[in-house]
Amino acid sequence: MNDLSNYRKSYDKSELLENNIPEDPINLFNRWFHEVKDFGGTEEVNAMTVATIGLDGFPKSRVVLLKKFSEEGFIFFTNYDSEKGKAILENPNVCLSFFWQTQERQIIIKGISEKTAEYISDNYFASRPEGSKLGAIVSPQSEIIPDRAFLENNLKQLEEDFKGKEIPRPINWGGILVRPIEVEFWQGRPNRLHDRIRYQLQDDFSWKLNRLSP
Repeated sequence: MNDLSNYRKSYDKSELLENNIPEDPINLFNRWFHEVKDFGGTEEVNAMTVATIGLDGFPKSRVVLLKKFSEEGFIFFTNYDSEKGKAILENPNVCLSFFWQTQERQIIIKGISEKTAEYISDNYFASRPEGSKLGAIVSPQSEIIPDRAFLENNLKQLEEDFKGKEIPRPINWGGILVRPIEVEFWQGRPNRLHDRIRYQLQDDFSWKLNRLSP
């Protein structure tokens, strides 16, 4: 057995106090996101873990890239026919999480997911590099394939087929909007007495704040 019990570090870079946070969790998310980006040392600040309940009843997490966020929620893009996409369409309850080690911060977001409007998917797909567009068409995401050559050969064929032509967005590829109902902010502190502030959406669309014990 590999004993990892001595893997320890002290958290002492910041604090999270009620007298210095907004009433809206999206505003605090925006502040933290840009502080982490400006601090540097994090290659993909928008990398997040998306957890879903699969069709087999098991939870599954994977890292994807956040592409947009606003008061409405958080948007990422995926193949709707993938394992992730099918799970979301079957059970829209999902969890997003960010861990920014450089600033000793974590954010956990519970939310209800839905497909974005088609124009959002169209606009984002149009902004992607040509290779990424073709990759979305080539890959039967989450399906079993015979080998790597299957993808590479299909990509070469598509490159020929679409040479000099506009590449359309596949109808089974697009955005997922996660509307938050609960957002928890975690700030590492010394002696494992971390700061945890939870926002919960109320029936009148205001947010209730509570401090949680670490």
